[in-house]
Amino acid sequence: MRLPLALAFCALAAPALADNRALIIANTDYRLGDDVSAAVQALAARAPLGTAGFAVIAGADLGAVASRGMLSQLLARLAPGERVVILLTGHFAHSGRESWFLGTDAVRPDLATVGGAGLALNDVLEIAGTAPGGALVLLGSEARSLPLGRGLQIGIGPLDIPQGVSVVLGDATTIAAFAAQEVVQPGVNLKAALAQRPALSAQGFLSEFQPFLPLSAAVAGPVADSLAPDRAFWDATRALDTPEAYDAYVARYPKGLFVAEARAAAERIRAEPGRLARLGEEALALGRDKRREVQQQLALLGYDPNGIDGIFGRGTRTALGNWQKANAFEPSGYLTQAQINELAAQARVRSAELEAEARARQAELQAADRAYWSQTGVAGDEAGLRAYLRRYPDGLFADLAKERLATFDAARAANAAAADRAEWDGAEALGTREAYTAYLTQRPQGSFAELARERIAALDAAMAGEATRAAAEAREAALALPTLARSLIEVKLGLMGYEPGAADGVLDDSSRRAIRRFQQARGLPVTGYLDQDTVAQLLSSTEN
Repeated sequence: MRLPLALAFCALAAPALADNRALIIANTDYRLGDDVSAAVQALAARAPLGTAGFAVIAGADLGAVASRGMLSQLLARLAPGERVVILLTGHFAHSGRESWFLGTDAVRPDLATVGGAGLALNDVLEIAGTAPGGALVLLGSEARSLPLGRGLQIGIGPLDIPQGVSVVLGDATTIAAFAAQEVVQPGVNLKAALAQRPALSAQGFLSEFQPFLPLSAAVAGPVADSLAPDRAFWDATRALDTPEAYDAYVARYPKGLFVAEARAAAERIRAEPGRLARLGEEALALGRDKRREVQQQLALLGYDPNGIDGIFGRGTRTALGNWQKANAFEPSGYLTQAQINELAAQARVRSAELEAEARARQAELQAADRAYWSQTGVAGDEAGLRAYLRRYPDGLFADLAKERLATFDAARAANAAAADRAEWDGAEALGTREAYTAYLTQRPQGSFAELARERIAALDAAMAGEATRAAAEAREAALALPTLARSLIEVKLGLMGYEPGAADGVLDDSSRRAIRRFQQARGLPVTGYLDQDTVAQLLSSTEN
């Protein structure tokens, strides 16, 4: 999970003629449970409230202690006769008798511990009650889940509202728009304004006649600007940047200064599929390393992100959408924190399964390797050693077989006739199929005839596999792995016993052999080159 966005305390200087206070806490990124993605929109009300004469204290993604600290600041600064607006968006919980606004660090609170997990709404309302007739409490959330312990339910229960306090409840987006638009308009009657927003509900004090802000609050100098309310409403609308906000501007000012812009903006936003999902992911501020981790996990689970490069392009978005669809999420292609947690959990389970499968496969392969060695190479004759190496070029006894064959080669060279040896040395110097074939033509029973046949077979196999090798090399190059990542891969290979040589980030013959051994154990295409699936399984492995 990300670290909290900040204790984003900021006090906006209020005009000299106004003595009002506001507190905004927008909690989006919860440690456990779904994010309340629209909660952050509450921060867009800071500027309009400041313009309307409120000194604003605001914060985002706050834990319980920081939230109580901000409420304490508000209480300390609130003076008699001041108006107060308290805007809270995020997760709420209730017991049936009491309700709490939860901090982002809440971890499965129950009835016994919830007092330390956030703000008791009775306390919030009691503080608001020090400004009777001028107190507005706005509570916004979304239909999202949050793990709760015994005695608690998600949401807001019955409220004990002090006299003269107005409380408005609804979804976070609409609450944020209401705070940034209607609340800050001098002369606007809250009851009448709420009638235009049927999605919101209100409790407590709602005057039929008294506006929340008097008309005099609009006058900041000797002559009032008649277009100031239009401009202020538009500024708040742009800060919210939602189609509903633009619709509200057009409804309030059908001949306003910015009607054409508002309609165009609403149309643009509605034409963009998955906009809210995109904004929600952007609010997570995922770094490139975290994005690589997500791509690695997708690959591990069988959803091809088309690269593990930390860039969420079309391949990654498609893979995310497919994973979301398979797991009953909205297939938007954009992540929420809850989905990141679920993806990581599934990847851990799959990694453990793959390691168990690899251990079983490796045991089976090694048993077959040892059995074939006992049939061929263990006797130490040249034919058996060569037969073993043909079947197991990277086998358990490959190095030993090569050592023993070297003694045969040395003895053959020592015993060969001078002319035979000279012809063989010439063929070896050229190292081509034609050269070895020419040697066999001249010396079909020569001292190096068997070795010449081995060389020809190896060259034929290499030529047949050249296209495959080139494709594997291209896939590895496309990964663009930095030296540090290649070194880490060599370290992992070494810990698993595949003997890659020095962990220097240089993929030499020893590294290639280690990669082939790993791929064989994991049931992957055995190329000796890194690809997306090999890297995903290597980096996720806990085997050592």
